[in-house]
Amino acid sequence: MLLNNLGRSGFKVSALGFGAMSLSGKDQEADLKLIRTAYGEGVRYFDTADLYTKGENEVLLGKGIKAFRKEIILATKVGNVWNETGEGWGWDVSKNYINKAVDASLKRLQTDYLDLYQLHGGTIADSFDEVIDTFERLKESGKIRAYGLSSIRPNVFTYYAKAASISSNMMQYSLLDTRPEEYLNFLKAQEVGVIARGVLGQGLLINKPAAEYIELDVKDVEATQIKIESVAHAYGVSSSTVALAYVLRDAAVCSALIGVRTIAQFTHLIQAYQEIEQLRDAVLDDLGTQIRYEQHR
Repeated sequence: MLLNNLGRSGFKVSALGFGAMSLSGKDQEADLKLIRTAYGEGVRYFDTADLYTKGENEVLLGKGIKAFRKEIILATKVGNVWNETGEGWGWDVSKNYINKAVDASLKRLQTDYLDLYQLHGGTIADSFDEVIDTFERLKESGKIRAYGLSSIRPNVFTYYAKAASISSNMMQYSLLDTRPEEYLNFLKAQEVGVIARGVLGQGLLINKPAAEYIELDVKDVEATQIKIESVAHAYGVSSSTVALAYVLRDAAVCSALIGVRTIAQFTHLIQAYQEIEQLRDAVLDDLGTQIRYEQHR
């Protein structure tokens, strides 16, 4: 599998990344087998967050990658804090909280360093200087190798891209959510790699009936589905191949994060990725429904 530079970090991530959030947690052996299968197929970027299943997702991923920990890029996230009832969460990006949270994540993941530590969101009201200084000191300590964001707020990720040494920004990006395209050239110029999530539009781009998505109505989604199916048919590939190719075609995107629950789902996406070369001459630029970020600008 192709390996791409993760922004200015100096290390590489696989074109397809493994999003651990999708793991069921109900059948641990099946989950662990899925993690090992992903590694065996060339996936070298594994992503989780301390928020997912109250930290248990980190525990599960830590078990799954233990045998090949040093051969992958391991990423997790920080900032969201479960409340006392466990029914919701708040936001804390203070120096004290981040330092406490990183140690907890390291313990759950059974590792002594993180390759990528991501701010799990971010707001314009945050103390940017304190956050940046905290992450920089974590780099100096060796607990993290690089840091980035997982943000769809332009007024947040553009600030960090200019003021901090972030290596990446994770953004929802697909044929149904083209909002990041306005900023792809900017992020590439700032040496910030884009990690795309939601690349299959919650299944709407491959097998689900048309439904409203973000600000798109059913007719908009259906029109995009028809265009995808037409290209897929013309080139003898699956709709998944078209969806992946659209996101990965831009040099700013270093990895498309996929979330699967079964070996069969994963195998299908690996096959789709392998078919991308067949779309070399296809016109993909006009397939997406063009929308832009309207808030947090």
